[in-house]
Amino acid sequence: MAELDMDVVEICSRLIRFDTTNRGDGDSEGEREAAEYVASLLSGIGIDSKIIESAPRRANVIARVPGTDPSLPALLVQGHLDVVPADAADWSVDPFSGEVRDGFLWGRGAVDMKDFCAMVLAALATGARPRRDLVLAFVADEEDKGEYGAHWLAAAHRDLFDGCAAAISESGAYTYHVPAADGRTVRLYPVATAERGTAHLRLTAKGRAGHGSRPNDENAVTRLVTALGRIAAHRWPVQLTPTVRAFLERTGEALGVPVDLSDVDGTIARLGPAGALVVPTVRNSTTPTMLDAGYKVNVIPTSAQAQVDVRVLPGAEPELLAEIDAMLGEGVTREFVAHQPPVQAPVDSPWFDAMADALQSEDPEAVVVPYCMGGGTDAKAFSPLGIDCYGFAPLWLPEGFPYRAMAHGVDERVPVDGLRFGTRVLRHFLENC
Repeated sequence: MAELDMDVVEICSRLIRFDTTNRGDGDSEGEREAAEYVASLLSGIGIDSKIIESAPRRANVIARVPGTDPSLPALLVQGHLDVVPADAADWSVDPFSGEVRDGFLWGRGAVDMKDFCAMVLAALATGARPRRDLVLAFVADEEDKGEYGAHWLAAAHRDLFDGCAAAISESGAYTYHVPAADGRTVRLYPVATAERGTAHLRLTAKGRAGHGSRPNDENAVTRLVTALGRIAAHRWPVQLTPTVRAFLERTGEALGVPVDLSDVDGTIARLGPAGALVVPTVRNSTTPTMLDAGYKVNVIPTSAQAQVDVRVLPGAEPELLAEIDAMLGEGVTREFVAHQPPVQAPVDSPWFDAMADALQSEDPEAVVVPYCMGGGTDAKAFSPLGIDCYGFAPLWLPEGFPYRAMAHGVDERVPVDGLRFGTRVLRHFLENC
């Protein structure tokens, strides 16, 4: 491959300047232009790629980069080019300016996830020679349902991913500064080895219509809110997946904090700020989010509906759904609005070891731990293909930087030094994994 003299900050800034807002339900813009830019960069360093559209202008860039050892299984490197909307009136800068200010690169997508896309491109542009074949996928539509991006590619172009044993993508391997029991500050780098599954539910209550002034023991609204009350109040029990167990044990050891797996909530409290990383993933969750019922205040309707955001841990779905069914009550049924299974990759694996080695090559004091994401990524599209998916988007962050508030937030920004750190880590990983 040829080398291209282009800095990661400039690549990321250029990507941000493409307004690739995804409003959902097929309403998006800019993905085609961003894809063409990515393809042109790849071409400039001698990597052939193709742009595949799932619908007009819903563009995905795919390339295969030969490794130095073709006997090894391939690695999928995947990231999305779309972003969520940004209201410029709320921002300190134009959200699509890609402005560099005060040591940060500002703009929508700076951390979700044009930073990772830029770091991958920069690592390759500066001469990285991957040890194994890479399949590069820069995709559309992650910020909605993936129907025009990763999920469509996995279904319609399964052959593109033949031979891929593992994948890396967003939401992991960033610096997380946490206090230890002896007063030290420990730099954790959480690598995502699992994700909770998505099981968004629509609940429908049926009943008998009637006048609002008269008693009615078959009121659909009452049936619905009673079911929702039970679901919202339910305290789901702790369930430790291999990832979460390893996080607690390894983080506790690094911080000098006692770990008692028979008292997980107490252990999380003792971990202090580090515990925040694991709070959403020691339990399933069921959160009512939408209601739709009635058309006039004095009329009892025949039906009422609600939606519940259900997130389920690996291995827990059958039991969770059975418990929900028991809480619905008479006249209330459920159906899936969205249903994507949990993701789980091995913690103790050569892949994880190579990620830890790459991070420690740049930060020798890095403590690399696995963690489970509470939400979801495009890993849910690729994991069913038999690919072990990891959240590994390395990024150095200064202490106190509110990284977790950046994705989808106002004034989204990423440290310039963090981008350069991540590029070096990715190059080390690609050349040695």
